[in-house]
Amino acid sequence: MFQYIIKRLIQMIPLVIGITFISFLIIQMAPGSYLDQLKMNPQISKETLKELERAYGLDQPLLVQYFKWLINALKFDLGYSFSYHVPVLELIKERIGNTLFLSITSGLLAWILAVPLGIWAALNPNRWIDKFIQLFSFTFMSIPNFFLAFLMLFVAVKTGIFPTGGATSPDYDQMSLWGKILDRLWHVSLPAFVLGIGSLAGLVRLVRSAMIEAMQSEYVMFARAKGLPERDVIFKHALRNALNPFITLLGFEIASLLSGAALVEIIVNWPGMGMLMLDAVLSQDLYLVMGGLYIGAIMLIIGNLIADILLAKVDPRVRQREIEGVLK
Repeated sequence: MFQYIIKRLIQMIPLVIGITFISFLIIQMAPGSYLDQLKMNPQISKETLKELERAYGLDQPLLVQYFKWLINALKFDLGYSFSYHVPVLELIKERIGNTLFLSITSGLLAWILAVPLGIWAALNPNRWIDKFIQLFSFTFMSIPNFFLAFLMLFVAVKTGIFPTGGATSPDYDQMSLWGKILDRLWHVSLPAFVLGIGSLAGLVRLVRSAMIEAMQSEYVMFARAKGLPERDVIFKHALRNALNPFITLLGFEIASLLSGAALVEIIVNWPGMGMLMLDAVLSQDLYLVMGGLYIGAIMLIIGNLIADILLAKVDPRVRQREIEGVLK
């Protein structure tokens, strides 16, 4: 397994290079630049603009700019932000924790509810509870996250049930440890509900269909023929095999949560990477955009690696194929 992890980490390198190079090209192809905005200011001289171009390396050829950035990025030196005038890594450190907290909270909410609801529906096919769960799934799968975020924001403003901005209360520093935990959970509840409910709707349908297929399989029939208790048949045989595809989907779920979190963060004013990246794109802050994409790509690749490791732990067949692949 250790050799497999090392192999996957090595495979990450060309993938990260490909993602960042394409992103760099797309950003550079956009008309104008951050310095073009400064040219509109009559108080800034041409000599100052040229000095800024040299300082940020923008006077060099495109490939030279990219490879200089890449070499520094591999050492996690992501350059300086044009608009904030501070290291990009410091800005990302301030926001990445909130985005991860939101993504993890919404992901846990979706998975904790999706598995029991999917099993419940699969064990009662075509009954009222199954039809109700399917109606719930189809309804929230058809509602985009950003529209649901607007609706929940309207409810929060009218009722005061949810906070409408920020990650903590003004008196957060004076709270006890338990109070801080509850305050963080209260503030993340609105964006986590929006992200989690959308992911939950799709996962419930997948768990239901996988469980129905597993319950009709030969190994379940054989387990029942041996006289095993129905609880063991469901949870030790059917569920374990039905969940294998969902562990594979874990990496994609991380990707969808991170990408969906950006738009939801902007709508509900959650201080994460979403608002930071929007400001960077609007101001054409090259190094801040590239730094955010670089960290995001690493997070997504690590998420897929975690999913592969969990799948190998759960399914011995996958583990055997990995061992054979390493030996070859």
